[in-house]
This record gives sequence, C-alpha cells and structure tokens, in this order.
Amino acid sequence: MSALAPSPLAIVDAEPLPRQEEVLTDAALAFVAELHRQFTPRRDELLARRAERRAEIARTSTLDFLPETAAVREDDSWKVAPAPAALNDRRVEITGPTDRKMTINALNSGAKVWLADFEDASAPTWENVVLGQLNLTDAYERRIDFTDERSGKSYALKGADELATVVMRPRGWHLDERHLQVEGRAVPGALVDFGLYFFHNAKRLIELGKGPYFYLPKTESYLEARLWNDIFVFAQDYVGIPQGTVRATVLIETITAAYQMEEILYELRDHASGLNAGRWDYLFSIVKNFRDGGSKFVLPDRNLVTMTAPFMRAYTELLVRTCHKRDAHAIGGMAAFIPSRKDAEVNKVAFEKVANDKDREAGDGFDGSWVAHPDLVPIAMKSFDAVLGDKPNQKDRLREDVSVAPGDLIAIDSLDAKPTYDGLVNAVQVGIRYIEAWLRGLGAVAIFNLMEDAATAEISRSQIWQWINAGVVFETGETATADLARKVAAEELAAIREEIGDEAFASGKWQQAHDLLLQVSLDADYADFLTLPAYEQLR
Repeated sequence: MSALAPSPLAIVDAEPLPRQEEVLTDAALAFVAELHRQFTPRRDELLARRAERRAEIARTSTLDFLPETAAVREDDSWKVAPAPAALNDRRVEITGPTDRKMTINALNSGAKVWLADFEDASAPTWENVVLGQLNLTDAYERRIDFTDERSGKSYALKGADELATVVMRPRGWHLDERHLQVEGRAVPGALVDFGLYFFHNAKRLIELGKGPYFYLPKTESYLEARLWNDIFVFAQDYVGIPQGTVRATVLIETITAAYQMEEILYELRDHASGLNAGRWDYLFSIVKNFRDGGSKFVLPDRNLVTMTAPFMRAYTELLVRTCHKRDAHAIGGMAAFIPSRKDAEVNKVAFEKVANDKDREAGDGFDGSWVAHPDLVPIAMKSFDAVLGDKPNQKDRLREDVSVAPGDLIAIDSLDAKPTYDGLVNAVQVGIRYIEAWLRGLGAVAIFNLMEDAATAEISRSQIWQWINAGVVFETGETATADLARKVAAEELAAIREEIGDEAFASGKWQQAHDLLLQVSLDADYADFLTLPAYEQLR
C-alpha cells in the first residue's frame, strides 16, 4: 500500500477576505504544509531548549561565549556569501507594517531598504497576515496604486530604480498561526509568513533584479539560525531557484544571541547578509533572562538606557567587529521619532537627537541604520553619506580595536541611572496605549511622538514586573508594588477616558488592554512573550 499523502492545510475559523484566493492557492498551501511537516518538530525542540537555557541562567546569573563553538570563532578563514547588488548599500532602512499605504510610502521613501514587517510592527490578525502578502505581490506587479476614500489623497509608486529593496520579516518562532492548521495543529507563524511570501515572490523578485531577502527576529541561538538555513536550502530546491539566492539578516535582539553572533553568521554563511542591533527587544531579553539575578540586573527607565550605556556599547561594537570580520553588513538601531505637524520646536530637538545618534553609528562602523518615518530618511542618509561617501558600505573597517569580555555584555550595573516613579508611569501609559491598538489590529502605533511596536510593550511590562519583584524604591520614597502599579494603571485609564471622551473610550479596547498589561506585569509566572496571551484575545 502506498503512503498516504500529507494532510492538506486547513483554513480554520477565518472570515473570507477579498482576493485571498490569490494568496492561499492550493500550491502555496501545499508548500507551507510541507514546511510544517519537515521543520515544526525542530522548532518545538528549539523552543524547549530556550526554556532549558533560561533555567540555567536562573541558576548561574551569567552567560559566556560557548566553549563548544570556539573553533568557529577562532577560524579566520570563513566569510559570508558576497552581498547581492540590491543589498550592498543599506545605509538607511525604513521599517513598517505591510498595509497598502505604508507599502507605497516605504518603497517611495528614499531609503535603500524597507523592512516589510509581519512581526513586531504588525498585529497578526488574519486580515494583516493575508492582505499584507497581497500588498507586497501587488507592489512587485505595480498594481498597488490607490486613492484614500477618506482623505481623497492618491498614492502611487515611483519608478522602479527609485524604490527601496524589500527585506521581509516573518513572525518569531514562538508564535503560531491559529487560522492555518494541519491535523488540528496550528502552523508556526514564521513558516506561514515565510512560506507564502517565498512561494509567490521568489522567482518574481529574481526577475526584478533582486531576490527573496529576510530579516530573522528574536533568534536566541546558532541552532535556530541552522534551522532557518535548512529551511532556505529546502525552499530554494522546492521552487527551483539557485542555492544562495536567499539572503537573511539576523536581528541580534536577545542577550543569548549576543554571545553567538559569529556562530549565527557561520550557520547562515551561504545565505547571510548581516546582523542588526535591536534595542528594545534586547533590553526585554536581558530582563527576561536575568529577572531573578538580583539588584545588579535591574534596569533603569528604558529611556535612560541609551546606546552609549557601557553594556550597550559593548554589544554594538562587538556586533560591528563580528560582522566586518566575516564580510557581513552591520545595521544599527531604530530612530523611532514621529515628526509633529504642529510643533516645530519638538521636531528641531528630536531631529538633532536623531542626527547625533546616526552620526555615532556611522562613526562606529555601522553600514546602515533604521528609521520609522520617511521624514527621518534624509537625516540618517546625511550621517552615513558623510562617512561612506560613494562607498556602498564600510565593511573594510574591521574594528580590531574592539575587545569585549563576556561580563561586559551583562554589566547592567555599569550604568549610572536608577528606576524612577515617572518611568513607572511611562511604562504603564505606553503599555496600555500600545496593547489597546494591538488588540484592534494595529502593530505600529504613534505614542507621545514615537513609533512604538510590540518590543516597546514587552520592555514596558518587563520593567514593571522586574521593579516590583526587586522591591525597587523610587526617588519619591514609594516602593514598586503590585498595588502601586494598579493605582497608576487606574489613573491612566481615567486620564485616557478624559482625553478621548466616553464614546471613543467605550468603542475601544481600553479596559481589556489595562487588564492584560496588569496580568503580564503582575503575574508571579512571567509570560515569555506578551503577544502569546494577547493573541488569544486578538479577533
């Protein structure tokens, strides 16, 4: 008897969407089902390894470079694959979700790269997951132009040679896609996002002189990078394109990955194009992993942890040195400021900060950096132009002057700053406002003139949790307690109602957001990711 064919992928509990049949074709779903069959068991094992590593950190309160991979680090002969032409100059990258308006604005922004985000800047509603894919394909087919019914404003793509190169970011390994299942088992969101995009666009992108390029989020180990590499090898064979066509940039946004940068590049060396320094998720990862390590691991207010803090400096300089040693791009962090249409003085101060930040990154050897808004593209471009000139990157700056010891990356107490009561208030304010928008399907949200995404909410709730569990005493004399957090949250909820009015308050998800923030900030069992309980409430 011949073997039964693998069960087809089922669409579960999802309202039909316009044009979804263009994305959810039988052939594309068969590819995603095959990715699931081949690779989800390894994904599950790697998630279990994360928990084991976290338990080890809880026992030891330390991390070190891995002795078992010393040979990889000490071998100076290997390099990553040469950058394709479309990814050789990455001096400014813009990030954002894949809604129709953002797709056009990001591609037209003047940035060299657009990080098309299905991860932290996108709440994973079924609509965002499917229609985001459709928008990218429409952009490649140049059929995405539209007029906004409310404003009457028209949006249209510029000429092909003026458009940013797309680097797509799928969801992290921890998130499943409940609407796509095989034999009752949800498929990992990462495989859904990658699979649909790759299947529909890999050949199309090659014809456009580019390729299927990816940002890989929340990687915690070189074994997770190895899994992605095996997925790339399988996928390229499946659709019949040359091996090495895929390129991946890995976000070093977890503290464990910071100790394995060379190993991560090595595992992906035939497909790697660089590493990125992501600030909020990195701080969130430090709190998550060292949350029971005592007072020396207590972070001050997130806005006081700048990239010039000694332990952040160690992280970014090690990243640049590691990338350039292996001929990979080093991409800097986010400028999240959103220009005000009303306050020129606010803009002046913020633009100056952005310029200083990008000047520092370019001076440190980064090959490019991120911005969240098109108005910041010229500012960041000026900083990198001043250092790069006509060169596409500065990978020839090897930064051999950099020497980072294992303890430098976790020397949190080297920062001369303490948690403040205002920091608690800000964490609650931003947490509630972001989660409320996320529950309505928005993943990139302007809050207090900053573009915030899920990483913001993660660091906010993690700091509340850490300060309470560490018994932090604020400069006001008040101790961080669950009752104090509840009091601040109640005051914020009342302030929001006052600010927006009863009708808008009632039509939003404010109480739900308030309750969820307190749940993940106050529960004795720290949730690995805020988005896991939040996804249960996302409709």
